[in-house]
Amino acid sequence: MDEIVLAVDPGREKAGIAVVSRERGTMHKCVIEASECVEQVCELAEKHGVARIVIGDRTGSSEIIEALGHVCDLEIIAVDEHMSSMEARERYLRENPGKGIARFLPIGLRTPKEPYDDYVAEILAARYFDSVS
Repeated sequence: MDEIVLAVDPGREKAGIAVVSRERGTMHKCVIEASECVEQVCELAEKHGVARIVIGDRTGSSEIIEALGHVCDLEIIAVDEHMSSMEARERYLRENPGKGIARFLPIGLRTPKEPYDDYVAEILAARYFDSVS
């Protein structure tokens, strides 16, 4: 049976969010202001029929877990975030090769032009699915 999770990469200023289906992949992803996180998570969870919320276990996680615990009836699971930002950076740069001469530069020499916290959230969802398979 298909399971849908909402993954959150919490941070002090912004948060990455991804709604991910085990069978269909990423259904929605975005980067938002940290102050909007709880409201957005609740809205997206209801809209997409989310089964549980997956949250990275590092910066800002305890605050967001506590806040969501007061307003959401969904199970909240902390997932190891170790090296997820580096993995997300590489994925972002592979999926967004740049324009002109920039696309010929090695990934190590390129810098993302926008926040990629939503890619981190996708990776957290994948880690959750791998842990329960």
